[in-house]
Amino acid sequence: MIDYDPATYSRILTGLTLGFHIIFASIGVGVPLMIALAEWTGLRKRDPHYTLLARRWARGFVITVAVGVVTGTSIGLQLSLLWPNFMELAGQTISLPLFMETFAFFFEAIFLGIYLYTWDRFKSGWRHFLLVIPVVIGASLSAFFITTVNSFMNQPQGFELVNGVLTDINPLVAMFNPATPTKTAHVIITCYLASAFVLGAIAATKMIRGNRHAYHKKALHLTMVSAFVFAAATAAIGDLSGKYLAEYQPEKLAAAEWHFETEEQAPLIVGGFLADNQEVTGALEIPYALSILAHSNPNEEVIGLNEFPESDTPPLYIHYLFDGMVGIGIYLLAISFMYLLIRRIKPAWQYNKWLMRGIVAGGPLGILAIEFGWVFAEVGRQPWILHQIMRTPEGATTAEHVDIMLYLFIALYIALGVTATVVLRRMFKENPAAHELEQRYGDRRDDK
Repeated sequence: MIDYDPATYSRILTGLTLGFHIIFASIGVGVPLMIALAEWTGLRKRDPHYTLLARRWARGFVITVAVGVVTGTSIGLQLSLLWPNFMELAGQTISLPLFMETFAFFFEAIFLGIYLYTWDRFKSGWRHFLLVIPVVIGASLSAFFITTVNSFMNQPQGFELVNGVLTDINPLVAMFNPATPTKTAHVIITCYLASAFVLGAIAATKMIRGNRHAYHKKALHLTMVSAFVFAAATAAIGDLSGKYLAEYQPEKLAAAEWHFETEEQAPLIVGGFLADNQEVTGALEIPYALSILAHSNPNEEVIGLNEFPESDTPPLYIHYLFDGMVGIGIYLLAISFMYLLIRRIKPAWQYNKWLMRGIVAGGPLGILAIEFGWVFAEVGRQPWILHQIMRTPEGATTAEHVDIMLYLFIALYIALGVTATVVLRRMFKENPAAHELEQRYGDRRDDK
């Protein structure tokens, strides 16, 4: 057991809550877009398989929304209880995006209810399809607004700091800070990517088990085409994120790459082990790559970590988080491209078990990459809760019994996780797609 320190326990509890919430929040942002794509494809092709995909994905989506509401509420509660000094300092500045995030969620929830209730109630399916568009917009806007809060914590602006108090606050300037474009775009597109792979992994699992129903084949194809597009966009936005770090948070980029000395033509370090004397062993070194990532020029200078006081630099283990996040992103891009390539040049191999296993692995790996990314974002900002203004321990509560709260929330999240898993499994296991397809549209178990 660690000695009781409210700041430490506050960090552990907040990290646990964010780590659990982000699973459901990411799916909650990405799945509505996949539902919309499925229903649109079904209407355009007059194909009931895609329409049923939209129906079934929407049912599962409701469960993730329910859990996300509970964990999202927990985050709001913990901001006030565990970080009162931070909220006292910055609360007025971040209140606008927090309110807008709540508004976006209600906007999404209202139209989700109407969307679910009105299946088969319109003569034209296109009218029903229009109802999912606000759900997609609301989910993405919710992610956008809450991410601007994190952007502000990384690059605070839109105020004057007078005697430790934020004055002359401009919430819009605070919201649209230099970190906002790359951070919000990266969060939203990775939610799309992870969700596509989670749904694709389900279809690939069916293929491995010998269920070659056209429903699952079409689900696999739709998700992998989408995943490839999202993975390519993620790579492009990730490149821009590196350039943002080089300009505004060079110590974070240097720590992520174990780059200690300022130099031109800086190499990129992948993996490896770090000795106490800052010597890196067992790593893959890619010449010029860090200079290219930071400045799009192999000859540009990249600031080293030794330029900063040790007390102002993040923990060096974020290097592994960064490598893991990027590595998984490359894997997801490669496996989705491989599927599309094999489907085109050798269709008979497109359901090869090894390829299907690779896609199945992409489901949990996509979620893991998001976890790596968020831990990297938060730990990489340390020792600051508000960059260059307030250190993390200064923002935390000094109250007792935060440890008890931690144990209670652990129990809550275990209960929520188990319940959601059991409900989702029973929901779809007891009502297979082929059975529902036959009930709704007649026997259409073709393999086209």
